[in-house]
Amino acid sequence: MNVPGPVLPVASSHLARRVAAALCLAVAVVHVINQGGLTVREPRYVGIGYLVLEVEAVVAATMLVFSATRTWWLLSLGVAAGPLAGYVLSRSVGLPGYTDDVGNWFDPLGLASLAVEATLLVLAALAVVSLVRPDRPDLPPMDAPAAPAEDDASLSGTSMLGP
Repeated sequence: MNVPGPVLPVASSHLARRVAAALCLAVAVVHVINQGGLTVREPRYVGIGYLVLEVEAVVAATMLVFSATRTWWLLSLGVAAGPLAGYVLSRSVGLPGYTDDVGNWFDPLGLASLAVEATLLVLAALAVVSLVRPDRPDLPPMDAPAAPAEDDASLSGTSMLGP
């Protein structure tokens, strides 16, 4: 009889983490291109928002390569959700002092950005949900540090036969 192995949550998957890291970097690159390089575009708050997003995306990408903690998955969720919200707002009602993109729903760079951000949003949301572990409330979250084994005689300095 073939018994399947344990299913790893999305957050622990090396492939998922690397794909999410690549998507985070893609978000940063699209926004650097859109703002015309590493400059602060006008209005100033939009330009600063772009720079913060780009730094956030690079940090999330870097940390996801090395760690599967909830913190980095939540950061990558923000890398996806923030620009998606900005896209909808800037194309619909506009932003204070920034109405250049109102109605510009089909800009090719914007559509590419939406595809990358939506993919990252789904992947990061699946990862965060996989860390919650509602199926086993008796277990710690997947990103909790492992507790040392209590019955390991070599760690306690005693032997199995006595003190």
